[in-house]
Amino acid sequence: MHWYLIHTKPRQEACALQNLQQQGYTCYLPQLFHEKLQRGKVVVCQEALFPRYLFIQLGDDAMAQSWAPIRSTRGVSRLVTFGTQPKKIDNTLVDALRQQEALHTRPVPLFQPGDRVQITQGPFSGIEGLFQITDGERRAMVLIELLSKPVRVPVMPEALAKAL
Repeated sequence: MHWYLIHTKPRQEACALQNLQQQGYTCYLPQLFHEKLQRGKVVVCQEALFPRYLFIQLGDDAMAQSWAPIRSTRGVSRLVTFGTQPKKIDNTLVDALRQQEALHTRPVPLFQPGDRVQITQGPFSGIEGLFQITDGERRAMVLIELLSKPVRVPVMPEALAKAL
């Protein structure tokens, strides 16, 4: 069994994955978790590590089989080929991706300690500071300069933006 690469239609990775699996194919879509602002709230999102690509595992007779069922699957754009033949992907690469994905199940925070941020809402709106930490109550601590002194201010994460 070998892995091959499929190029999907824009934002159709999950659709292609589901449809290929329903046809009996073994597929793998590496994903990552991260935080982002959505409608003013911080939400954890899961998205493809390689947008528009997923892996499919096919038998040793893959070169002889017809690619039409795969190419005509909803969400699939094409198989990645070099010349006329699909390129085999090394099994160790897919195994390494799976191991790394298993290790990183926690979302990547929206802001890292030391990031320059700008407060966008509230009494300190427009003031820049240094992001320090997110406390347990879903508030962020930001270090701002107030009256020539550094002051830690609690701010809701949705009231922050990366400073330019």
